[in-house]
Amino acid sequence: MNDFPKSPMKVSRSKGTKLLVVCVLAVLMAIPALLVFALLMERTHRAEGVAREIGSQMGGEQVFLGPVIQVPYAIAPRLSTDEKGNRITLPQETGHLIVFPAKGLAKVATKSEVRSRSIFRVPVYEASLKFNASFDLKDVAASHPGAVLMWDKAQLLTGASDSRGARKDIVAHINGLATTVAPAGAGAPGVTPDGQDLDLFAAGLGTLDPNANLTVDVDMVFTGSEKIGILAYGKSSETTVTGDWPYPSFGGGFLPATRDTSKTGFTANWSVPFIARGLPAVIDRDQLASLGKSELSVTFVEPTNPYQSVGRSLKYAMLFVGLVFLTYFLFESTSKKELHPAQYILVGLAQITFYLLLLSFAERIGFDAAFFVAAGATVLLIAGYAGLVFHSKWRFAAAMGVFSGLYGLIYILMRMEDYALLVGAVSAFLVIAAVMILTRNINWYGTKES
Repeated sequence: MNDFPKSPMKVSRSKGTKLLVVCVLAVLMAIPALLVFALLMERTHRAEGVAREIGSQMGGEQVFLGPVIQVPYAIAPRLSTDEKGNRITLPQETGHLIVFPAKGLAKVATKSEVRSRSIFRVPVYEASLKFNASFDLKDVAASHPGAVLMWDKAQLLTGASDSRGARKDIVAHINGLATTVAPAGAGAPGVTPDGQDLDLFAAGLGTLDPNANLTVDVDMVFTGSEKIGILAYGKSSETTVTGDWPYPSFGGGFLPATRDTSKTGFTANWSVPFIARGLPAVIDRDQLASLGKSELSVTFVEPTNPYQSVGRSLKYAMLFVGLVFLTYFLFESTSKKELHPAQYILVGLAQITFYLLLLSFAERIGFDAAFFVAAGATVLLIAGYAGLVFHSKWRFAAAMGVFSGLYGLIYILMRMEDYALLVGAVSAFLVIAAVMILTRNINWYGTKES
């Protein structure tokens, strides 16, 4: 029997089918990419856990409250009416008023270093804080009509989010007289911006004259880690923070009015007027948690932290796996060699392994060096594989050029935080346009052409 003639449509149709298979394989590479992402999250959580452990020994992310005055008050029982118009007697009320200074000045100087545990690094600091407060008490009584203020039991209060970071006793100068500040017992709940309690420290003021002005200076020395914050404790507050950390990040409720950063350190100045703070000059102690919105903070950023950059690169993993697959498909379409889907899977797994290499080396030798090692090894592997399977030195050279450009683009995307999406979108558009032009003459349906 004669063999049936080979269909001229078989090869052409297989190209269209093969492209669909390649696209499906590229999507399936999301499964190992998700496993790598899960590993990245595990390493990130481990690094955060180490930061918390070291931070707990140093005081953690510290937030400080400058000097304010606490005055107990009482409101005698009084007659009132309920919703139905019935006369009722309201019981006696007691509480504490918090009096903010008319002017609050804070100067903070930090000395930083890096503490390491295994491969994890955490920025820590020692801060010298100097607070100055000028009080005008004449209008305090008018803020709570009917209340009897107990000026003889008034106290000076300051605070920190973690008293374990104290390195010296807190000394306050009240109208020039020095006094030591002691723990106040019950702290202030939820005062810090993240809702944590504030440890309060107190000093007695004796019998305070409400008609006299009061000037207070407070000196503190505390340690902490990663971030330091100052609450805007005055009706009008000015804060200056200086330090030797070259990578500060400024945040909180207000950004600094002026800032100066260099390789040797930073200086930042805040000025918060009374109207911007959003709190009256006298509040009930229960309202003190609202002060957390006025935090003025500096975060000590660790530039060698590799997890954020690796995570950003993983977001584009499917894009670059697809681009490499398209390159292999173009090589296959312009040669007599047909690749098996298993070979595409091997190439995809090699690209996913790039992220494992990047993460593991970055923890040891830094991100830039790790990227050079991981990208160089991966590009050499997949380009060399292209040269071997297609038996072509020209395709090896072309693959080296194309894949080197792709991994160079990955590096650019990881370093250009603000323009990463724009660069990635434009690059993807240009690559797809190039593929459309290069495949314009392929007879996808396999129909006879004149």
